[in-house]
Amino acid sequence: MSGKKNFSKDGGKNKNNIIVRGAKVNNLRDVDVDVPRNKFVVITGLSGSGKSSLAFDTIYAEGNRRYMEGLSSYARNFLDVSSKPEVDRIENLSPTISIDQKSVVRSPRSTVGTLTEIYDYLRILFAKTGNIHCAHCGTLMEKKDKKEVFKEIISYPSGTQIAILSRYGKKEKSPKDVLRQIQQLGYARVRFENKIKSVSEALMIVDEKMLIDIDIIVDRLELDKKNIDDERIADSIETALRLGGGSMIVLVNQEKELQYNQEYVCHNCQTKIKEITPRNFSFNNPEGACSDCSGLGIKMEIDSELIIPNKKLSLAEGAIRPWSKAGGRMGENGYSVLIEDLAHKYGFSLNTPIEKLSSGNLKIILYGESENNSIEKKSTARLDGLRGASVKFQGVIPILEWRYRETNSDYVRNEIEKYMVAKICSSCQGKRLKKEYLGVLIDEKSIDDFVNMSISDLKNYLQYFSKKEKDIRNREISEVLIKEAVERLIALENVGLEYLSLARGTKTISGGEAQRIRLAVQIKSQLMGIIYVLDEPSIGLHSRDTEKLIKTIKSLRDEGNSLVVVEHDSDFIKSADWIIDMGPGAGEEGGKVIFEGDYEKLKKSSTSTAEYISGKKKVSDKKKFRSQSKKNIEIIKACEHNLKDIDVKIPLEKFVVVCGVSGSGKSTLVNDILAKALSKYFYGARASVGKHKVIKGLENVNKVINISQSPIGRTPRSNAATYTGLFSHIREIFADTEESKSRGYTSSRFSFNMKGGRCEVCQGDGMRKIEMHLLPDMYVKCEACGGTRYNKKTLEIEYQGVNIAEVLDMSVSYAMNFFKRHPLMYEKLRTMDDVGLGYLKLGQSATNLSGGEAQRIKLATELARKSTGKTLYILDEPTIGLHFSDVKKLLKVLDALVDKGNTVISVEHNIDVIRNADWVIELGPDGGDKGGKIIFEGTPDKLARNKKSWTGKYL
Repeated sequence: MSGKKNFSKDGGKNKNNIIVRGAKVNNLRDVDVDVPRNKFVVITGLSGSGKSSLAFDTIYAEGNRRYMEGLSSYARNFLDVSSKPEVDRIENLSPTISIDQKSVVRSPRSTVGTLTEIYDYLRILFAKTGNIHCAHCGTLMEKKDKKEVFKEIISYPSGTQIAILSRYGKKEKSPKDVLRQIQQLGYARVRFENKIKSVSEALMIVDEKMLIDIDIIVDRLELDKKNIDDERIADSIETALRLGGGSMIVLVNQEKELQYNQEYVCHNCQTKIKEITPRNFSFNNPEGACSDCSGLGIKMEIDSELIIPNKKLSLAEGAIRPWSKAGGRMGENGYSVLIEDLAHKYGFSLNTPIEKLSSGNLKIILYGESENNSIEKKSTARLDGLRGASVKFQGVIPILEWRYRETNSDYVRNEIEKYMVAKICSSCQGKRLKKEYLGVLIDEKSIDDFVNMSISDLKNYLQYFSKKEKDIRNREISEVLIKEAVERLIALENVGLEYLSLARGTKTISGGEAQRIRLAVQIKSQLMGIIYVLDEPSIGLHSRDTEKLIKTIKSLRDEGNSLVVVEHDSDFIKSADWIIDMGPGAGEEGGKVIFEGDYEKLKKSSTSTAEYISGKKKVSDKKKFRSQSKKNIEIIKACEHNLKDIDVKIPLEKFVVVCGVSGSGKSTLVNDILAKALSKYFYGARASVGKHKVIKGLENVNKVINISQSPIGRTPRSNAATYTGLFSHIREIFADTEESKSRGYTSSRFSFNMKGGRCEVCQGDGMRKIEMHLLPDMYVKCEACGGTRYNKKTLEIEYQGVNIAEVLDMSVSYAMNFFKRHPLMYEKLRTMDDVGLGYLKLGQSATNLSGGEAQRIKLATELARKSTGKTLYILDEPTIGLHFSDVKKLLKVLDALVDKGNTVISVEHNIDVIRNADWVIELGPDGGDKGGKIIFEGTPDKLARNKKSWTGKYL
């Protein structure tokens, strides 16, 4: 490596490179590397070769730590300051920003709009320039202060007759009482039946039964422009507003009537709204959030289908699931007796299957009796200590809802939650805000209309609206706000997210989308001199949009920043200024820099990456596709989200890929409709299935396995061995040794989660947290167990010369050879190795695994089980985080599954996977509202010739 020699000569004075010397983090083997500054650098290599260890755990961690150390000790108390990475020295570091897949807030209260802060600009725009309409009748509501009313009155010409009135008629009082009250206040005239009369005259003709408005004449005057009595007019306005509770009337020449309000008031419904502020448009603030759903847009409601899942059962047989689980009881009160009395009163039998009960009786059982009905309780059963009292049956669902609200028991709450589903809030229709603030409109659109447009449509609309706005004051305010919002929307467009809407919850976006949102926010910040470290930003991105993303990353570089990108995508590797290839293998066989240089130099090298890039090796060279199966699953009229009432036929016993540009509806079709419907059909899952008419052909499948990218565990105590079930086998092997038997050790002795075998100093964590106060907290190996997690007596037990801690430290590949005499374990380890996880250590914490690794562990776990031959596997971008050679391994495994008669459906962008499929379904033609249609169904060779297809162009 020629670069290294130069830097050793000048002692690191060259400031054009980030100089890393002696990096030993994770599996890095004393790595020396020079990363060019102000360049677009891609770090690539096999999965587990040490890419993330170099980029994130070394360069980012040290840059972030040094920057944090420059802050005050008080500020550092509130920040998560990372510990010093294991490296001899790093020079020429700038502040670093990590843009990875895990650091996005996944709260139900977080949306694309709040994450990018565009929603904050819209809130201010609506608060300052929105027209307020009544939420009930849609009438425009206006308000004016005393000064504005005064200006309008004196704007009339001289000689104009002005009468200032205050509405005083109180509907709950009789007209006579109102008139007497006005007389006591000292006013002589009123407007009564649309005529001005004296109070005494009105009292003579008023009828007690009349329901009329009575207005006090506060003042009458003729305007004299040369000699305006400012004080008199201002005093009359103030008096009229005080008497009218913030409202007043001005009568001009006894013809024109003008109403003025200090607050926003609807004259039809008398609805009042106080001052509008940006807080009123925040669904995270009680002032704006819908009261029913607290601003979430959804409510957890008890579902009658889950209460009575099997309608063939009778009440006596336990048809009401929550009560039958508790022996006919739920908590302290016995409801079975009430059901018996209910059956006696309404004449139905407890032995009649639910499906044969009348709809009226079923409604009473579920929702209770009407107000007029009640059951005369004469039984001796205890119900709140009442006997012989008239007790109205509340209904199964209201009783459960009451228990859910009132209980202090987490167990009871969790039990009831099993019968609940998330439904769109009926009060706000999922719009999250109070009705009165959804009535604030700009150009006849509410803030909810704005946030539900796609990012492209919203950008175009705001640009059009800013030119159209005629009100000078509003235009000045809106121009500033719209300019800021549009800049952020353009940044989102440039990273390929034009199909998203600001209302989209961050829980529903992929890791790649989340990462690109953060990237767009950074572009807007216009910082320079920063080191940005990115983790596979191309995840979930179609090849069409990769070009946009690369252009965006280059724009960050051109502003004077350094880009260090961990990536496998060939387009990224081709576009990089500098490439660092890690290897040669994975895990313990990796951790070395095997190549440094530009793309042209890489093509001439002999690394695994170079061989795939140059075309010497191919991931997939499938020539023959499996013949058309007669068995299908057919989804009819799918219309969830942006799907346009499509009918999709999925052939079984094939490798099927669903592709299309980002946002075209792939995940909606496969995950929200197909996977959830099958889970509900086979396993009675509670998932809310996406909108569709029907799914045909389910009898052709006997099992569905949905393998998502969700973590396999959320605590450091969860790992690959525990998730796959290997750890149970390992513990049994150790418990079965002669030494264990003589000491009386069982398999629980070898669990680091249980007392007995674990180290009690660190409680089985293997690490101890040391609070350093002014410095970041340090995690050091537990001095008692040396990081092994177990106590000495447990570690004395050995199997074939190794103890339990040493087994957990083995890689999958090594463990596969070690346990080859154990068929069950060998099979599980072999499938993990087959899906490219041979480098993974058995005891590696689940919190350190990527989404792709988690998905492949799940896949390996399922593959190790015996195949029925009629299983449907659903995968979501299984190639995430995989090198070309690992993708090849994975495709071999998936093809073997299909050869056994199973079906594999994968949502995928990877061109090599699409090329390897037997059948491709492409959605499009674009993302968001412009997507949701089927543009191709057939084999990959035909897709390559399809001119309408974006994917076909890249095939």
